Amino acid sequence: MPIYQSATFSSADAAELAAVLTDQEPGYAYSRVDNPTTAALATAVAELEGAETGYAFASGMAAIHAALLSLVGAGDRIVATRAVYGSTRSLLARVLTRLGVAVEWVDVADLDGVERALVQAPARVLYAETISNPTIVVADHRALADLAHRHGAVYVVDNTFASPYLCRPVELGADLVVESATKYLSGHSDVLAGVVAGSRERVAAVRDVQIDTGGSLAPLAAFLVLRGLPTLALRMERHSDSAAALAAWLERQAGVERVIHPSLASHPQRAVADRQLARGGGMLAVQLTGGRAAGAAFIDALAFTERTASLGSVHTMVVHPPSTTHRQLDDAALRDAGIAPGLLRISVGLEDPEDLQADLERGLAAATAVDRVPVVRDR
Repeated sequence: MPIYQSATFSSADAAELAAVLTDQEPGYAYSRVDNPTTAALATAVAELEGAETGYAFASGMAAIHAALLSLVGAGDRIVATRAVYGSTRSLLARVLTRLGVAVEWVDVADLDGVERALVQAPARVLYAETISNPTIVVADHRALADLAHRHGAVYVVDNTFASPYLCRPVELGADLVVESATKYLSGHSDVLAGVVAGSRERVAAVRDVQIDTGGSLAPLAAFLVLRGLPTLALRMERHSDSAAALAAWLERQAGVERVIHPSLASHPQRAVADRQLARGGGMLAVQLTGGRAAGAAFIDALAFTERTASLGSVHTMVVHPPSTTHRQLDDAALRDAGIAPGLLRISVGLEDPEDLQADLERGLAAATAVDRVPVVRDR
């Protein structure tokens, strides 16, 4: 696909320009509205998702913002998973509430609790993540979509941790699916992008929000994500294999309180993951016994694993969510989201699994050493 690096496109006459800008005729006039390269990306991702159409954005958060604003206004209510990405939580709790939108947090693994929240008062949106960031809760899309539709809500899903290779929420009942294409779709940590996919009617409303708010994706960025799509299947297979092996190994190590990965028998939603996910994916969470200090020591001891706040790359990345991806949350909100002080999120890359295990072993040794240091109290 060529890079149409142009802000504007010429028309044959005034009538054609007006027809294109008012969607009476197909075509391109201004890249904030539509661009051939970005449209090709949106079409490709929609096809992968099993959706009618899609629209591309400058980032995953721009996509989430537009998807939600296309559905809610002052006086509306959103029921959302409490296990959610920190910036999404901030958008819901700090931005949309200022606009008069009410938000109620639920545990999406507790279907009875979700239904109680939907029955309690009319809800415009039920919002979930396929695999939650960072606690790896797996949402049961069929059950949640059924609950949402039964009670008049639109079911919106962030599918970033899974990608359409592992899960296609639209085929399980979701109305809109959001992907941060920065992550697995691109896969190389060199571009920011987002995509919303769904029915033509719903995506048209999302597109209208983007046109007015300006979260436009640049053509070069769209090209870079398109470059990554052909290797998505190969990458997700390798991510999943390595993450499953490391998760099983970590469960047996000293200083580890809990490991969360969909492939593990200990995962609370293992049955849902087996039904819904093609593989376990590349994301896992590790809860250390030593809390924040152990987490910092673990990360600082790593030799080649990247210390950065993203995911879904060819490079393995380890972060401490309370101080990075979920830094917007205070201690009470962290507890409500199920994020323990010593939780680490690991995005397993494509490096040699033995090298990764050796690096994580270095981190565990440092974390365990911190955990053993006695606390000296003044008398």
